[in-house]
Amino acid sequence: MKSSIFSNSKDVFLDTVNAKDYVQLDRVSTIYQSLKSSVKKPLKMILLYGKPGTGKSMFLSKLYQDLFKTQEIHYYSTPILDESEFYKSIAQDLFEIKDDNELNFTQMIKILKHKSSDEIPLVLLDEAQLYSDNLMEKIRLLSDTRKVKFVIALHKTQKEDLIAKEHFQTRIWESIELSNATVIELKIYIQKKLMKANCFDSANMITNSSIKLIHKLTDGNYRDTNKLLNTVFEIYSYYYNNNRRVINTDKMSNKIIEMSAIHTGLIDA
Repeated sequence: MKSSIFSNSKDVFLDTVNAKDYVQLDRVSTIYQSLKSSVKKPLKMILLYGKPGTGKSMFLSKLYQDLFKTQEIHYYSTPILDESEFYKSIAQDLFEIKDDNELNFTQMIKILKHKSSDEIPLVLLDEAQLYSDNLMEKIRLLSDTRKVKFVIALHKTQKEDLIAKEHFQTRIWESIELSNATVIELKIYIQKKLMKANCFDSANMITNSSIKLIHKLTDGNYRDTNKLLNTVFEIYSYYYNNNRRVINTDKMSNKIIEMSAIHTGLIDA
């Protein structure tokens, strides 16, 4: 029985983006509600940024799932780096215009300006730091038509600052920043994820000592935490099947956490 619990607990922390895996924390929920409110405002663009692993993709995925039944919304989880292909995807998804020929920026602007709609389509662009500066500037100009609204998620880097200062400083836009979890938030996050999957025994293994160590190793980063705990429960499952006498299943071992941190690269061996 314990072995299956550890295996299920391991799967809870797979590195995937699924709106169903969203964990409600007070601060995170407040930020998410701010994002939902922002998309209803007469803003041209919304910038969602933070360090890798702070939940940007999860926010976009949840936003799409929450809104797609009530408004036109399109989610591009993978950047379309070819400029013509980007325009063709937007034209087809928003206006059902399909053309196998090249589509340039001038043509895209004409398409937007000649389309009338009571509702402005919402376009979610993830990993936007991968777009070229030239394409980002054109995306900003597309938003100026007020025929489409963009929510842009990107890593908090020098490029984010460049985008904010050069492209958007005189535009109607809003900036929302995500950050790593505090110690208390991380404990709630881990335990809620486990309990949602009915892994109550595993959730009870999380002590104040173990959560402090996990936070120290991951700095409260959600992605790093998921990778770490995926490995922790993989090790527990292995020992339970092969040498269960060496493990205590009542509380999480700091030694196993550290072993997992070495395996995932959070500690240099």
